[in-house]
Amino acid sequence: MNINYIILVPLIPLAVFLLLGIFSHKIKPTVSGLIGVGGLLSSTILSFYAAYQYFFVFGKVGGVFQTFVEKTTWMNFTDTLHIDMGILIDPISVMMLVVVSTISLMVHIYSNGYMKGDEGFTKFFAYLSLFSFSMFGLVLATNLFQIYIFWELVGVSSYLLIGYYYTKSSAIAASKKAFIVTRFADLGFLIGILIIGYYTGTYDFVDLNNPEGNAILSWAATSFMGMSVITWALILIFVGGAGKSAMFPLHIWLPDAMEGPTPVSALIHAATMVVAGCYLVARLFPMYYFVDDGFALHIVAYVGAFSSLFAAVIAITQTDIKRVLAFSTMSQIGYMMFALGVSGYDGHEGVGYMASMFHLFTHAMFKALLFLGAGSVIHAVHSNELKDMGGLRKYMPITNITFLIAALAIAGVPPFAGFWSKDEILVAAFHHDKLIYYVGLLVAGLTAFYMFRLYFGIFWSKDTKYHHTPHESPLSMSVPLMILAFLSITVGFIPFSEFVTADKMGFEAHLNYPLAAVAVGVGAVGIILSWIFYKKENDLAQKWANGFGMLYKWASNKFYFDEIYLFVTKKIIFNLIAAPIAKFDKKIVDGTMEGIGNKTVLLAQKIKGLQSGRVQDYALFFVGGVVVIVMVFIYLW
Repeated sequence: MNINYIILVPLIPLAVFLLLGIFSHKIKPTVSGLIGVGGLLSSTILSFYAAYQYFFVFGKVGGVFQTFVEKTTWMNFTDTLHIDMGILIDPISVMMLVVVSTISLMVHIYSNGYMKGDEGFTKFFAYLSLFSFSMFGLVLATNLFQIYIFWELVGVSSYLLIGYYYTKSSAIAASKKAFIVTRFADLGFLIGILIIGYYTGTYDFVDLNNPEGNAILSWAATSFMGMSVITWALILIFVGGAGKSAMFPLHIWLPDAMEGPTPVSALIHAATMVVAGCYLVARLFPMYYFVDDGFALHIVAYVGAFSSLFAAVIAITQTDIKRVLAFSTMSQIGYMMFALGVSGYDGHEGVGYMASMFHLFTHAMFKALLFLGAGSVIHAVHSNELKDMGGLRKYMPITNITFLIAALAIAGVPPFAGFWSKDEILVAAFHHDKLIYYVGLLVAGLTAFYMFRLYFGIFWSKDTKYHHTPHESPLSMSVPLMILAFLSITVGFIPFSEFVTADKMGFEAHLNYPLAAVAVGVGAVGIILSWIFYKKENDLAQKWANGFGMLYKWASNKFYFDEIYLFVTKKIIFNLIAAPIAKFDKKIVDGTMEGIGNKTVLLAQKIKGLQSGRVQDYALFFVGGVVVIVMVFIYLW
């Protein structure tokens, strides 16, 4: 299979970034919008062509999807240990190409309407293109170091996009928060990479993921604190993934990232940056599964399950519609993580892996639709708060219908896309870990409840009197909503298990009707409760909130994790650790050096008269010296 043309997929957005970035003051906004959309459209066409070629023409040989690699050596360390740069094509990288290109294209089109009139319009499209380039590079990476390079580029891009409104102090704080938190997580990722390289002698994904290769077969050669060092490395790599995917306890940056423009929220939180952690675990899944009997994979499962429930509980209490969607994203990524954690490897045993990637695929469509729909609402009412909304179905019919479709999809209502992927996740959990299954089932009900709380609160509830009559968004914003709504209905019918599996062989998945009925029933209960509480204005929700007392207060304040982090950083790290170190540095280290310098200056003041520049002084010193020498010789000899 000739895959050389796929390198154009990331290179086109890079070229657009350079063009718009360098000439941002010379290119008119309308032209920059067309360039940005045209560049992503080209990458999207190439991505879909690559997917067709891979899945239906060349990719499958002897019933197994092949891995194709084109690379060149960039840095040599030893005969075996080197860093390559190139592209790797296999089922999950091709699937991610389709996801990233589709969502990025929709965001680019939508941004033409949403950002119209903004002073930094061209700069914004340059940042979008840089982000797209970084994500394409990440999913096509052939080795751990290459993925780490693009991982950090994604971090830089998100920093620029979250802090796009740089005159707002809250946006500046949010961008720094996201950058710093993910940097701490990425330190773990980097240490894990270095351990892997040192003990296996390779960074290459093909070598690392070979079930019969040295990296997997020799994992027990060296241990530390009762576990192999490879297991420790995998846990550290997962820390990096947990930071990027906002898993507990590294989730605190996610809700604040809503300070960026809404298209940014859709791009970062729907299909790209936050799913990078899931993609990383999936990319190294054979190692996670085989090394140390999957110990690291158990950690992935329980962290994912807890994060999913934790975020869903918080989402119920939030009033900023973008923050509800942010915690929803955290919850759904927790779903993907625990699906990977409960998965086997061969055939039907690997249903968790398949379901995780399937949910990543479907979630991208309906979550992007939810964020862009929220952006359409905010564009109309100029507020993020639910209290400022209500009755918008009469003014915004397209946004109303498309948002409803997305809400039904994420709630797992058949036949929408979310039903199919979420059902497979629950099936995998049911057969491998009942505790995680019941957590997943509870989260399914909570998800349906808070999503329809959001839907009814925006489009039904009370007939709000608006200062300016809301109106439907322009076509540049409405068309992406309609396309994503169509995808949210249809992509669930893709026979995903035939294309993306852990062992790359494919299998035929069957709907588990009893478990599906239970999941749909739990979701229906959530929707019905939302109908009762929020479809019409009443005080039921407030009464129940008061009934939960402290629990509701804690959840609405995100369990005070921001305050805990601030306390730890300011009171403990800054005051008790950093301040004494700074004092020691200032008083002892700086004081010693300054003392030496000051004494030198003082001595120089004392003897500088010796170098006065006057000839008579030098003659006096010369004669005086001669007299002294003569006197010494006379008296000694």
